[in-house]
Amino acid sequence: MMFGRPPQDPLIVVIGATGTGKSQLAVELAQRFDGEIINGDAMQLYRGLPIITNKISVKEQQKIPHHLLGQIGIHEEPWVVSKFVQDAYTTIKEIRSRNRLPILVGGTHYYTQSLLFKDSTVNVKHGVSEDNGPHLDIRQVHPILNAETEIILEKLRQVDPVMADRWHPNDRRKIQRSLEIWYQTGTPASKIYQEQAQQRSGGPDSKAPDEDALGPSSLRFPTLLLWVHAESKVLRDRLDRRVEKMMQDGLLVEVNSLESYRRSQEEAGVAVDRTRGIWQCIGYKQFIPFLEAQNDYETSKEVEKLKVEAVEQTQAANRQYAKRQIRWIRIKLMHALRAVAAEKYLYLLDGTDPDTWQTAVHDQAVDLTGRFLEGSPGMPSPSELSVAAGEMLQPQREYDMSNRPDLWQRRTCDVCNVTCVTESDWTQHVKSKGHRRAVKNMLQLDAG
Repeated sequence: MMFGRPPQDPLIVVIGATGTGKSQLAVELAQRFDGEIINGDAMQLYRGLPIITNKISVKEQQKIPHHLLGQIGIHEEPWVVSKFVQDAYTTIKEIRSRNRLPILVGGTHYYTQSLLFKDSTVNVKHGVSEDNGPHLDIRQVHPILNAETEIILEKLRQVDPVMADRWHPNDRRKIQRSLEIWYQTGTPASKIYQEQAQQRSGGPDSKAPDEDALGPSSLRFPTLLLWVHAESKVLRDRLDRRVEKMMQDGLLVEVNSLESYRRSQEEAGVAVDRTRGIWQCIGYKQFIPFLEAQNDYETSKEVEKLKVEAVEQTQAANRQYAKRQIRWIRIKLMHALRAVAAEKYLYLLDGTDPDTWQTAVHDQAVDLTGRFLEGSPGMPSPSELSVAAGEMLQPQREYDMSNRPDLWQRRTCDVCNVTCVTESDWTQHVKSKGHRRAVKNMLQLDAG
């Protein structure tokens, strides 16, 4: 990374799996470099509910200004990614107007990536400016987007059969988003993604990245990305303990308050869509059987059993979420950075051992950020920063599936009633113990 001079309008981004200490590092950097922090976590956009959303406390904020925290009431529509990009972009400009450093931190990496890259949201290229006025919810304009998943999928098959075949038929969010793109732009999402891929890979109308520029041509800003990482076993234990602490701190109070609100709405004839927004938050949906048992006046023993199961499921969901966050970085983000020769902007900081946080995370982050802001030509190689960096800063696979429509192939296993959307998913399924067991049982039934 050789700027040769200080970058103009820089952005620092702190990413990583849940429970790794991203918020702490962001505060430490803001204190050191006169910064302000922008939240990039979808659930922390909601007001209140500090426990279930793992929101940074006022004390932990250390008087550093934090933006885009607590913006949405639970009665309001969730933000779509373009709304986040619009508001984050405006906030970054406001922070810079105060001659302070914007620092983005959060675990919703889809939000982060959409903000970082100029072509990551379809709005940028297809006519919706980031500086336009009030954001209109496309689902109010096109009510079919609130219909059952099967209806939305059928409409998507009509307007964009490529994307309809791309998604699992139960993946409501992605099916819904693909149809939203068509309504917003009048262009199939598959065509937009194809154009973006051609642009990044050097298609006929693309421009090669300018190595002398302050950043790759497809990045909105000169950006330094700091990935706070923790080894899998350590992170697993840390996340399990976090849920236990959430229970001690009053998680059930927040869960019951959400449920009380939902019931009051439904009693008033207002349906609550529990497939969207805060209702998908880890720590609520796992407790639904427990909440229903409470409401049905089950025995205390049965209710207690369901509470224990809910805690265990919340712990498991946190672990799975952390894995998805890491996969996103190692597949989606890394390939996007590589496509514009910007992988040298991503540094991994090993926060596995809390006792070495000061030297392994804080000091290295301060050093890297200082050099970046000075435009130092002596930035270290990201992969040489630590053993973990050398291992993890390699893409999890050689391509991003979203850029390889030739590999999209939906197949359904009639034995297990499982649908796979790629060849690799299919191969993994037929090799699984569950599939082999189901085939064995079917053969035994046929023979009998």
